[in-house]
Amino acid sequence: MPRRSASVFSLFAIAFLAANLVFFTVDETEFAVVTQFGEPIRAITTPGLGWKFPEPIQSVQFFNNRVLVYNSDKTEFLTSDKKNVVVESYVAWRITDPILYLKSLQDQSRAEARLADVLYSELGATLGRQELAALVNTNAPAMKLPDVLATVNQNVGAQVQKYGMQVVDVRVKSLNFPEANKQAVFSRMKAEREQQARKYRSEGAEQAAKIRADADRQRDVILAEAYAASEKLKGEGDAQAIKLYADAYGRDPEFYQFLRTLEAYTKFIDDKTTIVLPPDSPLLKYLGSQAIPSTSATTK
Repeated sequence: MPRRSASVFSLFAIAFLAANLVFFTVDETEFAVVTQFGEPIRAITTPGLGWKFPEPIQSVQFFNNRVLVYNSDKTEFLTSDKKNVVVESYVAWRITDPILYLKSLQDQSRAEARLADVLYSELGATLGRQELAALVNTNAPAMKLPDVLATVNQNVGAQVQKYGMQVVDVRVKSLNFPEANKQAVFSRMKAEREQQARKYRSEGAEQAAKIRADADRQRDVILAEAYAASEKLKGEGDAQAIKLYADAYGRDPEFYQFLRTLEAYTKFIDDKTTIVLPPDSPLLKYLGSQAIPSTSATTK
């Protein structure tokens, strides 16, 4: 029995080793390339179980099929108007043809080195055709950087396609000036912004003066119209008063004269007033006991 158990265990061990030499698993994040004596013969691009002849006849290499990101170093470029800029960018890329990729580049480090060469060449050529104002500008219509990156993306993708690679996107992480030129550039930008601010303040002061002048004109018009309306109402009131006075006088002239005289008394006589008048003064006409008009005369 022990010998038989040992034989069965040995058979299982041999079968397990043979299975490991023949079968392999492809993950969903990987491509697999089967090589025969170092030469790629087939690619497996779907996840699952694969097979091959045991080594050294055949072997398998795995490659990442996800989108990879290559971050470039800061590199100085020259624009068309002879301005130096320091650009730091990145490239999103992936493997599309694992056999072609293995034959031409073999591994990721070589792929990134080749990608860096193509990227720097295309960035330098494309940025060299643009002025600095087209790359750094607060005016959106004048900004050409997205178009520049689209051109670089297309050109880099076309060049690395022969290596079994696809460029998904090219982006700029930072675009700056060399340290030696920063202070001069910042000073010029500050002067330009101050000039723009003075222009805005001048335009604002001019607009404010126009608004104040228009408000003053409207105020004068409103006051003039109000004064004219008040004078009209005042005239109408005076006319009405004169009419009432005339009507009152026409009904009983003596009683009307009596009331007007009393009104005159109230306007210039109080408890502190001393008046010296001749006996025949019209103002003394109604101060005597016989001066008040009779009731019968008033009611007629």
